[in-house]
Amino acid sequence: MSQFNENAKWRYATKKFDAFKKVSAEDLATLKEAIRLSASSFGLQLYKVIVVENPEVRAKLKEASWGQAQVVDASHLIVFANQTTVTDTDVDSYIQNTANTRNIPLDSLSGFSDYMKSTIKNIPDDIKPIWTSKQTYIALSNLLNAAAELKIDVTPMEGFVAAQYNEILGLDKLNLNAALVAPIGYRHEEDATQHVAKVRKSNQDLFITI
Repeated sequence: MSQFNENAKWRYATKKFDAFKKVSAEDLATLKEAIRLSASSFGLQLYKVIVVENPEVRAKLKEASWGQAQVVDASHLIVFANQTTVTDTDVDSYIQNTANTRNIPLDSLSGFSDYMKSTIKNIPDDIKPIWTSKQTYIALSNLLNAAAELKIDVTPMEGFVAAQYNEILGLDKLNLNAALVAPIGYRHEEDATQHVAKVRKSNQDLFITI
């Protein structure tokens, strides 16, 4: 069995973190890079990732997370916030970054730029935040897999009040919305969930071959 699958079996949604064990700066940098390298639609990465360390802020966020202790006990709290608007400026920034990264003329990308802009303009305004929020799940997946390789625990969370997160973190002013929360750190030895069998559908029930 591959190491990837072994890591996937090892990880679980940690219910109780060891509040005294902290993720090192080196490992945190590795996780950030894994998130940064995530795939996204058109490669635009229409979201921001907030790493919350401040204990006072995290205490407020705990209240906005139905009192879930992972928010304050984990080493770090990562918030994935999707853009609520998408404009030509987002495309222009990506195109400029592409030209700089690949050392190619900016005008050579004009066709691709026009295609992206026209495609995005055809997405209804009320659908765009849904589209951008979906991209955060891809980034979360990269975080889960990279963390499992480092034997760092992650608890993906949708159980929070986004509007309160947005207010506490000032996301509204940045045209951002809290889409996902992921406390990271190390499981507490008293967390009984780590000892129970992982429950997943069988291949027969999950996969359809056509």
